[in-house]
Amino acid sequence: MPSSPLPGSAVRPRPTGRTRLLRLAAAGATALTLLATGCSAGSSDSGDSASTLVAYTGQAGDYQVNFNPYSPSDIGGRGLVYEPLFFINKTAADAEPKPLLGTEQSWNEDGTVLSVTLREGATWSDGEPFTADDVVFTYQMLLDNEGINETGFDGAVAKVDDTHVTFSWPEPAYTSGPDVLSSIVIVPEHIWKDVDPTADVMEEPVGTGAYVLSDFKGQAFTLDANPEYWGGAPKVAKVRFLALSGNQAGADAIAAGTIDWQTGPIPDMANTNKNFPNYDTGSVAQNQMVLGACANAALGCEGPQTDPAVRQALFHAIDRTQLNKLAFQDTAAEISPSMALTSTQAETISAQVEPRVAPATADPQTASRLLEAAGWVKGPDGIYAKDGEKLSLTIEVVTGWTDYITAIQTIAAQAEAAGIQVEAAQSSWNEWTDKRFKGDFELAIDSLWQGPAPDPYYLYSYFYDGRMTAPVGTKANGNNWSRFSDPAVDAALDALQKLPPEDTAGRQAQFDVIQTAVATQMPYVPVMTGSNTSVWNTAKFSGWPVDGEQYAFPAVWSDFDAAEILKTLTPKAAG
Repeated sequence: MPSSPLPGSAVRPRPTGRTRLLRLAAAGATALTLLATGCSAGSSDSGDSASTLVAYTGQAGDYQVNFNPYSPSDIGGRGLVYEPLFFINKTAADAEPKPLLGTEQSWNEDGTVLSVTLREGATWSDGEPFTADDVVFTYQMLLDNEGINETGFDGAVAKVDDTHVTFSWPEPAYTSGPDVLSSIVIVPEHIWKDVDPTADVMEEPVGTGAYVLSDFKGQAFTLDANPEYWGGAPKVAKVRFLALSGNQAGADAIAAGTIDWQTGPIPDMANTNKNFPNYDTGSVAQNQMVLGACANAALGCEGPQTDPAVRQALFHAIDRTQLNKLAFQDTAAEISPSMALTSTQAETISAQVEPRVAPATADPQTASRLLEAAGWVKGPDGIYAKDGEKLSLTIEVVTGWTDYITAIQTIAAQAEAAGIQVEAAQSSWNEWTDKRFKGDFELAIDSLWQGPAPDPYYLYSYFYDGRMTAPVGTKANGNNWSRFSDPAVDAALDALQKLPPEDTAGRQAQFDVIQTAVATQMPYVPVMTGSNTSVWNTAKFSGWPVDGEQYAFPAVWSDFDAAEILKTLTPKAAG
C-alpha cells in the first residue's frame, strides 16, 4: 500500500519535547567528582575519544539503572536503543514521517484503519529478527496495562503478515495516527513476554536502535554504536551521559570543555561562541512553562490552589518581563492562556479567550479582585486568607534546576505584592516526579509538551483529558498530573479525533470549548513559553540542527530528536 502523509502531521512546525524530560532524569548523590577526576569530553571508559560524545541531560544526582521505556523513572534509551515506527520532525512545516521500523503508512478512506509496512531485515541487538509479532505485542501490552499507555492508544492492532500490521478503530481516529506511529517504542516480544512493564526495571536493554548499552555506573552510562543497526552504525561511536549536580554544574562543564552537548542555561547564552569558541547554541521556543496545580478537590487535591480564583490570581500576579530577564536571560517567549503556541498555532486561539496572550507585566489589582470575589480577605500582613486558611502555596522544584528555582523566587516576590505567599520546596527528581503523579503537591513548576504533530490537540489530550488521571494517592494514568477533569473538554477531544485535519471550522468549534475551559479553570497556570537552548561542541562534531537545517528539535533530553541528531553528527578529526 503506498505511503501517504499522516493526517495532521504536515500542517505547520510545532515545537515539542519536555523541558526536563521525565525519562532522562533521576535522583541521588551528586557527581561533581566526574569533572574533578578527569572524565572530560574526550574521555570514556574505552574507545576513541575523538568519536565519543559526552552529554548532560539535566540529570541531578546519580542514575538509578532502569531502561524500561514505559517507566516514569526510565533514564534513557527511547529513540537510541528502542525505536518507534516513524520519526516526525517537530520543527519542519511540511515534514513527512521519516521511516524507522515502519517504511510506509496510509489511512483508509474513512479514517478508521491505518496500515503500516514494516522494515525487513532489522534485528534486535541480541540477534533475534524484528517482525510484526513484536509490533502487535507492544501495542497490545499498552492496551492491557493502562498505567503505561501514556498516549491513550485505544485501537486494535493486528498482524497481516511478518512485515505488515494494521491499527483500527470503530470510528475515525485521525489524531491517533502521529502518536501511534511516532510516540510508542517497540519492544521485543521474546524478552518482554516475561516482563511486568509497569514495575520491572530493565538493566540490559535489547532494542533495534542505533546504540546499545555498554557500561553503566551511577555517575554515568555509555552507549556504543550498534554495528548491526539496520541503518548502519552511526559515526558517533560512543555517547556518554553524565550525572551532575544541576544546571550550574552543566554550565561549569561547558566552561571547562568537559561535555559536548547539554540543553540548559549557561551565563550569557547570547555570546556562547564568543565566550567559548569551541561551542555554539541552537534553540526553539516551544514548551509552555507552567505552575501546575493539584487542582481537583473531587479527586482528593487539598490546598488553596484547588480554588480556580487562586490560580487565576497567580496568573495575573506574574510580571513576565521581569521574570524573563531574571530567570531566563530574556530567552523565553509569550504564552497564551489557551495553551496554543502563539508562534505556530495562533490561528487556533479562540476568540472567546481573553486575554489572548498572558500580560507582560503584573496586574495585582485584577488578582485582588478575583480573590475577593471568591471570598478571600486580605489580612493585616498583606496576605489573603479564607475560612482560617492563609493563602500560602508551595511550588515543587527539582534540586539543581537553577533557572526554575530563580523563577520561583522571582514569582514569590511578585505574588506577595498581590497578597499571595509562595515558597519553593526542592527535592530530588524521583521525589518530585512521585509527588506530581500521585497528587502529593500544591503547585509544581514544569513544562507541558506538544506531542507528535503540529496541532494543539495533542497537548490538550495529554494534559487535560479527565480520563488520563486518577485520584490522589494513585499514579495518574497519563500526563494529566493536575487531575483536571471536565466532561465538556473530554467530549471535545473525542470530536477532534474524528475530524479530518482539513475541517478547520469543525475543529475550531471544539478548540473553542477546550480553550475556554483551559483559560477559565487554569489547572496549569501559564508562565511563559520556554526557549529550549542547547549548547554543543562545534569544534568536535559537525551536523548539528542549526537554523535553516533543523532536521530535529535541538534538545538532548528530547529522546527521539536526540536519536536523530546523534545518528546525523560526524566527528571532526582529533587534534
